[in-house]
This record gives sequence, structure tokens and C-alpha cells, in this order.
Amino acid sequence: MDLRAYYGKMRETEAAMPSPQVVMVSLATPDGGKPGIVTEVPTPIAARMVVEGSARQATESEATAFRERHAAARQAAEEAVIASKVQVVVLPASASIAHPAAAKGTEQ
Repeated sequence: MDLRAYYGKMRETEAAMPSPQVVMVSLATPDGGKPGIVTEVPTPIAARMVVEGSARQATESEATAFRERHAAARQAAEEAVIASKVQVVVLPASASIAHPAAAKGTEQ
């Protein structure tokens, strides 16, 4: 393999990618790569994956769907963390039915 051509192609591919994070879709490879797995990777890794033929850049609709699923999963995880932090305070029954004026020390 000609390393100059390989790295030249990687630089060209990386320069053509629009942002620092790129959504990629994996391709079937002879060494067992599963097709259709979507992930977001830094541009240098994305360029390497394209040049090596292990993935392709996702279409706009695939990237949008991936980011929406990712945002929904993140929101669900954050809600689960918040729900696990809910604290319960047990009050005696007499404290829960006390008159608000009695709590201030004034009588009506």
C-alpha cells in the first residue's frame, strides 16, 4: 500500500467533511463488521473509516434521526437520575393536620 496516497486520500476526505463530529453508518466488512450501525465520531476517525471502507457518511435524514434518538435517550437517562434522587420525608400524622395559624403561634 502506498502510504502517501493513503494519507493524501485521508486528508482530502477529512477536508470534505463539514463539521468536527460526523455521523457515520457502518458497512459490512470481510472481518465481521456489522452493516447499519450508526454512530457519531470525530472527523479524523470518520475520514479513516471512509478511506478503509468500513463506513460511509450518514445522509442528512439518517443523521437527524440519530441525533433525535440520542437526545431522547439522554433525556430519559437524565430523568432516571433525577427520579432516583427523589427524597421522601415522613411526617407524623399530627404535624400534617396542624392548623397553619397554630404553627405561627397565634390564635384565631
